[in-house]
Amino acid sequence: MNILKFGGTSVGTAERMKALVQLISSPERKIVVLSAMSGTTNALVEICNVLYKKESDKANELINKLESTYVNEVDQLFSSPEFKTKGNDLIKNHFNYLRSFTLDMFTVNEEKAILAQGELLSTALFYFHLQEINIPSALLPALNFMRIDENDEPQLTYIEKNLETELNKYPNINLFITQGYICRNVFGESDNLKRGGSDYTAYIIGAGIKADEVQIWTDIDGMHNNDPRVVSKTHPIHELSFDEAAELAYFGAKILHPTCILPAQKRNIPVLLKNTMQPDAKGTRISNINAAEGLKAVAAKDGICAINIKSDRMLLAHGFLRAVFEIFERYKTSIDMITTSEIAVSLTIDNVKHLKEITKELEEFANVEIEQEQSIICIVGNLPKDKAGYGFKVLESLKDIPLRMVSYGGSSNNISVLVNSIHKKDALVALNKGLFGY
Repeated sequence: MNILKFGGTSVGTAERMKALVQLISSPERKIVVLSAMSGTTNALVEICNVLYKKESDKANELINKLESTYVNEVDQLFSSPEFKTKGNDLIKNHFNYLRSFTLDMFTVNEEKAILAQGELLSTALFYFHLQEINIPSALLPALNFMRIDENDEPQLTYIEKNLETELNKYPNINLFITQGYICRNVFGESDNLKRGGSDYTAYIIGAGIKADEVQIWTDIDGMHNNDPRVVSKTHPIHELSFDEAAELAYFGAKILHPTCILPAQKRNIPVLLKNTMQPDAKGTRISNINAAEGLKAVAAKDGICAINIKSDRMLLAHGFLRAVFEIFERYKTSIDMITTSEIAVSLTIDNVKHLKEITKELEEFANVEIEQEQSIICIVGNLPKDKAGYGFKVLESLKDIPLRMVSYGGSSNNISVLVNSIHKKDALVALNKGLFGY
């Protein structure tokens, strides 16, 4: 069985929903995971923000506006009076439900219930469309099997068991539709997966049923060697190892959330990144391959804060780094990069929520310098430790860029540099030219 996940742009209009049918028409058994229609989640977030402010009239205005969009799409999606009625009744029920939140107290629990409506709407409408054109399928409510624990982590054993129960209800069906992103928490309330959203759902389901393949369909033809929003010429990468893909995802490749790939990697389930708009494009395949040697791609992560910690007490001192790391651990703040000298350690964080408290504790035993608005640029590939030249290629490409930090050797898949964000574009362009000849 394969898992196919389609993002908001793939179900963003009635026409795109119709086109989606062609991509799922193959006879093998599959589960299709759908996001909310593009723009819906943002609209629901805006409604929630207004409800928190107790602006009921404004909330109703936004709800009416979103409802009119769906009414129009229903008219375009269905051709028969029967299914137009079913679609409109569905819309009416969901939007009356949204309006009910304008009449009572609004908390984070109500917010989660509201945010679930986008996926519930897109999957139901698509399921109705399949019924109208006589394609056998089943709608699997994600709230019946997706559950997270008290730490917001998926309860894989529960998911596997209950998903199997749901699938067994339809022994003669090969096509299943379900919602991405939404789930239940330990209290049985509607909740969401947060990190990676619908993509995460696809990976978890894939791991749960030991799928043959997880396919992530977006509006991009796979993972590219550089950021196409910044540099003028890039190319898709057709093959990546799990480790290479994880590095790129963590350091800024937007097509893949860094936590999503782990369930597939643990179960050794290949992942295919495909383009809904260009289905014949090869895309990117991610698996436990013996990756070809060489530098393959560049990604950048913004919003980085560099912290330089300098102290004479570090010289020949045992336990200095432990004291530093314990402070970050206390404030649950992760460290991305680290470099050291005899009397100083520089490190980076991407969460500055507790920066003031961390700085205060560090200053008790060291001089501390803070530099914000930095970017980590990660160069990824298969870089054997016994092969020379990769570090030179990277640094030679960046010879005109001021480098704040360099990290090399911690992984055979990654060379990372830290630059001021004002130099990020120039650095990405320079690497594109120096490493890939563009």
